[in-house]
Amino acid sequence: MIKKEGDFAVRSLKNTGNWKEMTYAGALSFLRRRYSRDLANVDVAVSGVPYDGAATNRSGSRFGPRAIRQASTEIATLDAFPFGFNLYENLNIIDYGDCFIDLHHPDTIIKSIEKHATEIISSSSKMLTFGGDHFVSYPLLKAHAKKYGPIALIQFDAHCDTWEDDGRTFDHGTMFSRAVNEGLIDTSKSTQIGLRTYNKKDYGFNILTSPQIHKGGVDQALDVLKVRSGNTPVYISFDIDVLDPGFAPGTGTPVSGGLASWQVLEIIRGLGNLNLIGMDLVEVSPAYDHAEITALAAATVAHDWLCLLAQKKNIVR
Repeated sequence: MIKKEGDFAVRSLKNTGNWKEMTYAGALSFLRRRYSRDLANVDVAVSGVPYDGAATNRSGSRFGPRAIRQASTEIATLDAFPFGFNLYENLNIIDYGDCFIDLHHPDTIIKSIEKHATEIISSSSKMLTFGGDHFVSYPLLKAHAKKYGPIALIQFDAHCDTWEDDGRTFDHGTMFSRAVNEGLIDTSKSTQIGLRTYNKKDYGFNILTSPQIHKGGVDQALDVLKVRSGNTPVYISFDIDVLDPGFAPGTGTPVSGGLASWQVLEIIRGLGNLNLIGMDLVEVSPAYDHAEITALAAATVAHDWLCLLAQKKNIVR
């Protein structure tokens, strides 16, 4: 009989549940979830895409998936706050490991990420992805749009990432204009949140800047998001630089005047009634972090998104 303490990620024979762990030691996985590539009956597969070759300022987000997994040990053992339930009894979650990236053959990167995502979401599983720089969202969107059609994108970001794209470049500031041009995103249903940069062309996105949210509040932002997205399949792309550098210094392109951790968490927690189909969380660069505060913020946002899925699953039951 297995002694139920320590290293759930590699010792447990089932995906659900949890047991006693040492917060500071043991095998790392996201929220101590079991490592597996068996997608049978899995609600969510968590995976990393450790690619940062499209960064335009500080690189290092290839180490983001590892950092987020490590920080998640701090919130892995307790019942979910403020939801008040054991996440792991209510949602079948696995850590699927990372997408293999062949940096020496860049022509394979987009296809590799898209194929990796397609393998996961072609089952009944949803996908929670950790980047990597924000360019990884492009092949992830390709995979999701193939399954769901044009997607309502909710983009948390300091930057619009819709600057001009030639259809070939690897740039974490242009991939959403490419996704729009290819019909992957329905911008009439999509919103960019937290922007602190300007682009003359908005591609039809609704934009909620950080100053607008500071002045109008979280509830007003949620009202806009819910009306805008409606029942359309919603994909959330969360760039950690949506947070002010005081809350998330560990990122490649920080911009002052951003949102606070509490603001983004309240917005995420208010999205439970939407048709959530997937999420990525990108641009965590641990070399520039302090005391893991950026990685912990990322892990908490991802944890709370999973709690929304758990709530919805149990309501449907």
